[in-house]
Amino acid sequence: MARIRRLIQRAGKRINVYGNEAGMSTAEYAVGTVAAAAFAVVLYKVVRSPAVSAALSSMVESALHAI
Repeated sequence: MARIRRLIQRAGKRINVYGNEAGMSTAEYAVGTVAAAAFAVVLYKVVRSPAVSAALSSMVESALHAI
């Protein structure tokens, strides 16, 4: 039982040694940047579509006419 306890303690120490990295690495920043750019492109395409553009235009026009 004591041997198992020591193995668990050693494993915990190894996890703590490698687990205390804070923040993102350069590769994670690159992936995050690419994901944000892809989301921006998709959002731009959706907003520029004729259906959404017409809906937004009608909302703006109705808001201006309400004043």
